[in-house]
Amino acid sequence: MTIAETETRGASGSSGEIMLSVSGLEASYGAVQVLRDLSLEVPKGEVVVVLGANGAGKTTTLRSICNMVTCSGSVTLDGTEIGKMNTADIVNRGVAHVPQGRGTFPELSVKDNLYVGAYTRTDKSGVEDDIALWFEKYPVLGERHDQAAGSLSGGEQQMLAVSRALMSRPQVLLLDEPSLGLAPIIIEDLFQTFKQINEEQGTTMLVVEQNANLALDIATRGYVLEAGEIVLEGDAKKLQSDPAVQEAYLGG
Repeated sequence: MTIAETETRGASGSSGEIMLSVSGLEASYGAVQVLRDLSLEVPKGEVVVVLGANGAGKTTTLRSICNMVTCSGSVTLDGTEIGKMNTADIVNRGVAHVPQGRGTFPELSVKDNLYVGAYTRTDKSGVEDDIALWFEKYPVLGERHDQAAGSLSGGEQQMLAVSRALMSRPQVLLLDEPSLGLAPIIIEDLFQTFKQINEEQGTTMLVVEQNANLALDIATRGYVLEAGEIVLEGDAKKLQSDPAVQEAYLGG
């Protein structure tokens, strides 16, 4: 039995201000439709997670929000429609995307990667302060600031990718399978960092992930995606205790 057969979608139930809203999103690669009438909301200052198996459409969801694939529907950021904007303008509006597979510039140094992340900013002293902040948060990056990003370990590259994305001081951070290919101890530390960033800086986050337990632990709300459609949504803690979610994603 699929999750779609055990529970239908409910109302959002969130009374907070909505930072990111997606409505009626459809996306395709050539003749293959990947997303079907997908709608979701990310309240301001919260962490929302999208769960789903390989091929469910999680990565395409994030790419569609950034208008990187052929798609239609409505995407609003803090009340402004951004769905028809090009990707560069969406980034300038305040959406930062950490793609699957790290998302660093391997030939550039660690520090230059951070400068690239801040390319939309004009506050030079603020940029330097933020670089110092991320070197404090991740001392290994500070120690290797002149080293090529491609020579870092997988975990270090993911730390750099997240830091680079946050250098733009985004309104929304999109994270695509941040745990992919990392050792369990690195994954746990990484998710604790996401939680800290959210709590200390109030950064709104949309995370797509297969590691459901860790993702739901830091989230306020979650969605389950199957074959390009949202089939279940709700409070993160309730999803963790849902028998269908436990069976499909938590090894219950």
